[in-house]
Amino acid sequence: MHLTDIWFLLIAVLWTGYFFLEGFDFGVGILGRFLAANDAERRVAINTIGPVWDGNEVWLLVAGGATFAAFPHWYATLFSGFYLPLLIILIALIVRGLAFEYRGKIDSPTWQRRWDAALFWGSLVPAVLWGVAFANIVRGVPIDARREYVGGLLDLLNPYALLGGLATLALFTFHGALFLALKTKGELRHRANRAARSTGIATIVLGGVFLGWTVLAYGTMPAGVAAIVAAAGLAAALIASGRGREGWAFALSGTAVVAVTATLFMSLYPDVMPSSIDPAYSLTVTNAASTPYTLKVMTWVAVIFTPFVLAYQSWTYWVFRRRISVADIPAPASPPAERAPAVTGKLAATEK
Repeated sequence: MHLTDIWFLLIAVLWTGYFFLEGFDFGVGILGRFLAANDAERRVAINTIGPVWDGNEVWLLVAGGATFAAFPHWYATLFSGFYLPLLIILIALIVRGLAFEYRGKIDSPTWQRRWDAALFWGSLVPAVLWGVAFANIVRGVPIDARREYVGGLLDLLNPYALLGGLATLALFTFHGALFLALKTKGELRHRANRAARSTGIATIVLGGVFLGWTVLAYGTMPAGVAAIVAAAGLAAALIASGRGREGWAFALSGTAVVAVTATLFMSLYPDVMPSSIDPAYSLTVTNAASTPYTLKVMTWVAVIFTPFVLAYQSWTYWVFRRRISVADIPAPASPPAERAPAVTGKLAATEK
């Protein structure tokens, strides 16, 4: 196996880790607004992912950085061709991060409701657009002889890619519902379990059609095996959720996320970005790669630092492993209605 093949595999692993981890916190961000009956329950939902969401995004940064360094031609064509969707994803992720940081700064229902909406859209938009982007990468896009994307935005909004976006939205929402059921207690836990059953059925339908289309149109035998594992994982997760085995259900939905990502990358290899104009113009692991010296240095860096990153993230999940409930959420320091006269009085004293 050449270094170019190893780095294609490593980038696939990085995207798999990102979709596994960020997938469930996208799902919690989407569902929290609907499953929580009051502000205390919304704070419980947010606190299930509060300590880990930014660590999960490290996988995205590393995947993007590794693609830039290992396959610069892939990175250049991808980011120039998918400029607008990737910019929208970036804005959504920034808004989402601001929602985590600013929601609790002011004890105002209006303020909190607006940041809840920001968290919802900041989770939903990337969940859809990542599916659209990866479906287009597998399907192939207009790339000319100069390895440049020559299509427009409408070329990315084809039926296969839109189905991919709906499939990833359903998958991440299902994954998030199972995580929320695993991490909470009380009524919120019961509502998350009920949501997992309904979103699980939608995921099996949408995901089954999308994976079947992928394997029949673009896939190989290994990709077909991975798609079968994904379908089995989804069905088993739904059954485990129905029997109240929340830990098993979450592990099985995670297996499905891994298998779906494997299906996409197996369908892609040895291309990294096929051309829909002429297969001879496609970017492959060979013609899109960096120099052997660069790949060798990157391999040593990955071997040395990856264990530290994995150990730190595992420790974070271990520290915040227990379930939480409304009883764990501290009450606001003082309701706004009680604070207002004090502020008014202080201003009045200042004016004198």
